[in-house]
Amino acid sequence: MRQLPAALPTADAALALIKPRVRAQAAYTLQAPEARRKLNQNESPFDVPVAVKDAVLARVRDAAWNRYPAFTPAELLARLAERHAWTPDGVLVGNGSNELIQATLAVTVADGSAVVTPVPTFTLYRLLSEVYGGRHVGVPLTADFEFDVAALIRAAGTTAARVVVVNSPNNPTGTPLPEGGVERLLGETGALIVVDEAYQDFGGPTAVPLLAEHPRLVVLRTFSKAMSLAGLRFGYALAHPAVAREIAKAKLPYNVNRVTLAAAAAALDARETFEQSTARVREARSRLYTRLQQVAGLRAFPSAANFVLIRCLARPAAEVFRRLVEEHGILVRDVSGAPGLEGCLRITAGTTDDVDAVVEALRAILSGGGGAGP
Repeated sequence: MRQLPAALPTADAALALIKPRVRAQAAYTLQAPEARRKLNQNESPFDVPVAVKDAVLARVRDAAWNRYPAFTPAELLARLAERHAWTPDGVLVGNGSNELIQATLAVTVADGSAVVTPVPTFTLYRLLSEVYGGRHVGVPLTADFEFDVAALIRAAGTTAARVVVVNSPNNPTGTPLPEGGVERLLGETGALIVVDEAYQDFGGPTAVPLLAEHPRLVVLRTFSKAMSLAGLRFGYALAHPAVAREIAKAKLPYNVNRVTLAAAAAALDARETFEQSTARVREARSRLYTRLQQVAGLRAFPSAANFVLIRCLARPAAEVFRRLVEEHGILVRDVSGAPGLEGCLRITAGTTDDVDAVVEALRAILSGGGGAGP
């Protein structure tokens, strides 16, 4: 086996070939120490049922793995279209909805063009916009983390924005767009309106019914949350067929593998099962928010997603994050370093047992107590 050199040469010359605006960006990263309770990535607490896994394995066991998957998975596109009363040629599938965010921005963002989003929100929108040469324009949410639709419209107008991206319910705040918000964005701007509905199964209005009337609308969905397929990465976009054809030019060919395509089909077959688990997550989210409101030393914000955002008032968020892991074996997401999220942690709504454990741990930490959790 060839041995690695003792020391690699410096990469200054190679790095000089990377676009300066890319080198200036901070990469999307995740601090994820090991913990018994994992409540940091908004995953479903419920694994895919064994019967559904068996159905996936049965679909792929006899398939030719040496052959590429279908270039266009027509049957799956038709089923997704039927799910939303849309047209199959207006559906694109991706390796997670993140790939479709990337593809959408790749075909719209030009050098110096403005991309408007609320802030705080999912950081990938800003990162990709600037990697592609665009200019990210952040519009602050209100003090209660609600959308300021009028401010989004003003920002899109004054910057001649090509794209407005809104995540509803918003990550990491859990805030849904108000009823009529998407209609206003479409009616009062000339931008492409991209609505990322990764968490919409858990609450808030959907923009899907507006597709038939508005070619400037793109709606993104994922199977990573409510459908428990985070480990297999499947997402899709709904758009006017003409727009979908353009976005498809930025997708890699054969971007979704056979196993994931089979899993997506099997998940649709088991839709009622996943609707039941989604209802349980919504109940856990409500329980989490209600119980957090009773904990002194923090503020919990209402959420329509599968997580709840808190602001630590009695102790620094970084300390609370660390002690949750070290003393109680609970991992949440520390978002306190982002502008507008000072002192904030995001907590995924897990099982009922997870909810009760994290609430009691926070109560102990914020009251000055501690000690190992159960």
